[in-house]
Amino acid sequence: MASSAPASRAASPALTELFTPKLITVLREGYGLADLRADILAGLTVAIVALPLSMAIAIASGTTPERGLFTAAVGGFLISALGGSRFQIGGPAAAFTVLVASTISRHGLDGLLLATIMSGMFLLLMGVFRLGSYIKFIPYPVTVGFISGIAVILFVGQIHDLLGLTLPGADPADILPKLATLAAAIGTTNPTALGIAALAVGVIIGLRRWRPHWPGILIAVIAASLAGALLQLPVETIGTRFGGIPSTLPGPALPPFSLDKVQAVLPDAVAFALLGAIESLLSAMVADGMTGRRHRSNMELVAQGIANVGSALFGGICATGTVARTATNVRSGARSPLAGMFHSVFIVLFMLVAAPLASFIPLAALAGVLVVVAWNMAEKTAFATLLRTSPGDAVVLLATFGLTVFRGLTEGIVVGFALGALLFIHRMAQHAGVEVHAPPVPEDQADAAGATRLPYDPAIATDPDVAVYRITGAFFFGAAATVGSVLERIADQHRAFVVDFSAVPFIDSTAANTMGGIARKAARHHVVLLISGATPAVRKSLTTHGVSGPTVLYERTVEAAIGAAHAEIARRSAPEVIAPA
Repeated sequence: MASSAPASRAASPALTELFTPKLITVLREGYGLADLRADILAGLTVAIVALPLSMAIAIASGTTPERGLFTAAVGGFLISALGGSRFQIGGPAAAFTVLVASTISRHGLDGLLLATIMSGMFLLLMGVFRLGSYIKFIPYPVTVGFISGIAVILFVGQIHDLLGLTLPGADPADILPKLATLAAAIGTTNPTALGIAALAVGVIIGLRRWRPHWPGILIAVIAASLAGALLQLPVETIGTRFGGIPSTLPGPALPPFSLDKVQAVLPDAVAFALLGAIESLLSAMVADGMTGRRHRSNMELVAQGIANVGSALFGGICATGTVARTATNVRSGARSPLAGMFHSVFIVLFMLVAAPLASFIPLAALAGVLVVVAWNMAEKTAFATLLRTSPGDAVVLLATFGLTVFRGLTEGIVVGFALGALLFIHRMAQHAGVEVHAPPVPEDQADAAGATRLPYDPAIATDPDVAVYRITGAFFFGAAATVGSVLERIADQHRAFVVDFSAVPFIDSTAANTMGGIARKAARHHVVLLISGATPAVRKSLTTHGVSGPTVLYERTVEAAIGAAHAEIARRSAPEVIAPA
């Protein structure tokens, strides 16, 4: 790509800048009363969404509902106060339910708290040693595979409360024994519980379609609770199973630990840290895409580490950035990390005021909420797209998905990443070759070489409207983040830009998805994006991931693309002619 090393070094941020929380950056830029009002309203909106969701996730994780609230209050506050994203909302995440439930079943609650503290330390070290950028090297099919796998496990985990089943013994953590146990108990289905769950799901879906700005999850839980309490329906509630929730936060305390206990929970702590890093940075990238800002990945990992330690000290479970609540924060008009901090404060206030009312919440309603979360969490469109893209990507996707569902998240990610690396090496070997008629160093041409040598045109190099970038070599998941960040900056500075793919022999789904995001950003900013020299295989991969007309134009050469860019700019700048009546 056309960038000089000195310029790159000059643009590199200092170490202190990389590890400065976004809260400090916002306060340095200036923070006024209007910003404060916007953040308070956004924090209140997110807290309304997070309140029932945090309890539902905690119950699905095999623990009590208040621990989800402790996580949102303490972990969420620290993530926003110390993180590297302006808009990140932290708290308990649905992706962790399987790991948390498995850890509790094997090591008890104390083992979970110890594993959470250890994972926080690992995340802190990952950020200090600046490993946040390496998280982006995980191939796109692996990400889609394990997120979809977690969605399936989350859905299966809700069948018990969704149908109001009476199980003969403990609910197994592994999916195959769980399915066998649920199948054996299917005759104990409670129609009333199923109706309450259907009511909650129907309210959420209906409000999302007709009143998308209303807090559908909270309204669904309130409606189900009122129906259960007023009609005295025979359904299990938070009160009947857990005895309610406390109205205040507990004091900080270290869980009991020993060297043997540390060694026993070490694999769980590593899995928590790995998933927490992926989930939080994915959420921060979603916020970046919605707002056009850029997060500090290593500072975000440091904050995630501190937040997990803090959450466990106050009796909470694993905390991480959450995509749905972060997106809600952005759409609610948040201006700074203070919105996330206010969200945590409102959670504590809700506990103080409304804790007794939580006893009336039916567990079937919370199960219905998590069924909707699982459906939204599953990468259905991306899953189908990857299955069509190439056999190699499909193998990586299905292997990650299958191992995540039937073996565990750690195995799914490790094997998926290894298969992705092997697939890349195989593809590179297929595309390696030497052109027989081309010497290693191109021969110089005489001035009278004829029409094959075009005269130098300084207008191309100094054109303020059109930027030309050339990608050389394989464009794959390892280069996608770097190339994407460069092209995103170009999209902010020019009216059109040309990306020359003539020297790109291969592009994988991660890079194609990155180009799709760049194309969408260019369209939002009314910037013309042109791609030149793409081979039929590269173009097919790009169009599969949404890099297609009318927002993107394809040309055979750079010169043709530049001409087309100027023509498109002129067309968009021309005044609209209104035909006479």
